[in-house]
Amino acid sequence: MRIYEGSPRQDFEEVFRSIGAFIDQRGMREILLVEAPDGFIVQGIVTAGAAGGTWSESMGHQAKETLTFLDDDIARFMEESVARRGKPGPEPQRDAGFYETALRVLGRYMDEQKPRDVFFFEQDGAFVVRLFMGGQQGGNHVLAEFTRDDIAELVARGPGLRIPTPTPKPATA
Repeated sequence: MRIYEGSPRQDFEEVFRSIGAFIDQRGMREILLVEAPDGFIVQGIVTAGAAGGTWSESMGHQAKETLTFLDDDIARFMEESVARRGKPGPEPQRDAGFYETALRVLGRYMDEQKPRDVFFFEQDGAFVVRLFMGGQQGGNHVLAEFTRDDIAELVARGPGLRIPTPTPKPATA
């Protein structure tokens, strides 16, 4: 997926926010995300088969799941995400899950960096991000780490970074 080619609304913040919402709904955790030329590959741990008669069967089993999201999937996720959130305003319409908020703030960070390619993984709420940056002397990888506390701080700063919705002024005669 070429984030900075095409529609101006396709930035990492919105793309990752919508993928994060999907991950939250799926119950996935300990995720890994890789950018591909035509979308993203997401891998994580899910609990499957959480039903049965005995204690061990009722807990289900954990399995690694790998999903590929193409550009069309991302566009659909973004539309669904906007519809779920409701119309813009000072208060969100619902509480977002961990991955929706965490991936949104990581996406904002990546938008500021403007990388050519992204890869990151999460373990226990902390993220390691690898960005492929382009420059006049060629490309290079840049690593960044975000602890769970770093993510919480970025989320807390989010409302101050939002552009306020203009209040319509009354018409004058």
